[in-house]
Amino acid sequence: MTSHAILLLPLLIPLYGAVLCLVLWQKERWQALVAGLTQLGWLAAAVLLLQRVLEQEVLATQIGNWPAPFGITLVADVFSVLMIATGAVIGLAVFLFSLQGLDKTRKRYGYYPLLLLLQMGVSGVCLTGDLFNLYVWFEVLLICCFALLGLGGTKAQLEGTLKYVTINFLASGLLLTGTGIVYSLFGALNLAELALLVRQPNHPNLPLLSMASLFFLTGFGIKSAIFPLFFWLPASYHAPPIAISAFIAGLISKVGVYTLIRLFTLVFVSNLSFMLPLLAVLSGLTMVVGVVGAAAQNDFRKILSFHIISQIGYMLMGLAVYTPLALAGSIFFIVHNILVKTNLFLVSGVVAQRHRTFSLKKLGGLYLRQPVLALLFLLSALSLAGTPPLSGFWGKLMLAKAGFEAGSYTLVATSLCVSLVTLFSMTKIWTEVFWKPKPVIPVGAVAETAEDRLRNQYLYLPVALLLVFILFIGVYAGPLVRLAEQASQGLLHIEKYTQTVLSNN
Repeated sequence: MTSHAILLLPLLIPLYGAVLCLVLWQKERWQALVAGLTQLGWLAAAVLLLQRVLEQEVLATQIGNWPAPFGITLVADVFSVLMIATGAVIGLAVFLFSLQGLDKTRKRYGYYPLLLLLQMGVSGVCLTGDLFNLYVWFEVLLICCFALLGLGGTKAQLEGTLKYVTINFLASGLLLTGTGIVYSLFGALNLAELALLVRQPNHPNLPLLSMASLFFLTGFGIKSAIFPLFFWLPASYHAPPIAISAFIAGLISKVGVYTLIRLFTLVFVSNLSFMLPLLAVLSGLTMVVGVVGAAAQNDFRKILSFHIISQIGYMLMGLAVYTPLALAGSIFFIVHNILVKTNLFLVSGVVAQRHRTFSLKKLGGLYLRQPVLALLFLLSALSLAGTPPLSGFWGKLMLAKAGFEAGSYTLVATSLCVSLVTLFSMTKIWTEVFWKPKPVIPVGAVAETAEDRLRNQYLYLPVALLLVFILFIGVYAGPLVRLAEQASQGLLHIEKYTQTVLSNN
């Protein structure tokens, strides 16, 4: 198969799946069949793309035979493929969860095509090779997220969706402004061409590039929920059903961090002496504010939502330290966190499916009644907290080592302290939901039928599936560490990227 076809598959498979689901409107079972096959196809396409990228380092193609830098470029390296492959894994798990964990009305009226279009948008962001199409693909993400968050139309959903859309439209305006400034300064939008232009030491517009970089940092900072631009996230992610919030919470904010790392290693490199200390401050504050917010919550999903913010700080830490090991640590941490965060949201969904609440005060005693679920949560939670030898430990170890080597002692100390508070908040969920005695009269509890019991047991399947991946990258971390290091080298040494894109005509 040609590189052109392999690069298009992660876009075309979810697109065709979504179109077929729209044709099968209201036919829930047929839509589920198409969506399931599409998930498997997307995962296979990601594996095929990863295999080809490992052989050639960078793949690129030009859409419509317009040569770079004038046409639309698709480009893949190890970092972008890791994002797509991880997204495909959690996409399959969330799809399996939705078969029994989402109401029929939502599945009949748009859930499957919207989820597939969202996955196409993720592929688009990770594969695009120019700034304007990066903006366009983020708009695809925004529209799909907006529709999914509001699907069902409950009051809480509409309130959360309104906040999400309002703040993200503001972010989109900033990104479009930044894109316009970059084009006015350099007359180019192709990332490979920009990477060469901004590295010309005597380019007259180079000092003004910092202004554009601040627009991108603010815009993607909003989408990634970094400090102080995170306030919309906890208000939006806890409102929709778990089959929706798990995918969005697990992946979308990390796509924003992916873009920040991509742009600040490829294009916005002319003023790193100012930008890196700023990123270090933002990273530390994002970690602290997120974990403190999580510790103050008494709702299962709200704790997990605030933890998303805290974990974004770790991902920014690698960019702030800006060494090969630090960037590799961020990449490892992103992959780990996408899997773990999605799994913890799914666990909260299994709990709520049976007990009809996310409130910690109304839950209890699940350790005895659902010991398998307790084990699935415990392993995922310890991984999130960074307990050795689970996956979170390796990501944090790489970041801490890189920070010590670079002399970023304050940032490393902050990250270690935040890990302890993360462990505390995970312990809080464990104690309240699983360990404490069962409440005398659980509010909202209903008698469980045999059908309910069977459905609840089925929901363990996607959780166990993700846990297998989490345990694998923890116990057998070597392959992912090497991939992260290879991706990091590709970010810092751009020659292969630019040569492949600009010579692929």
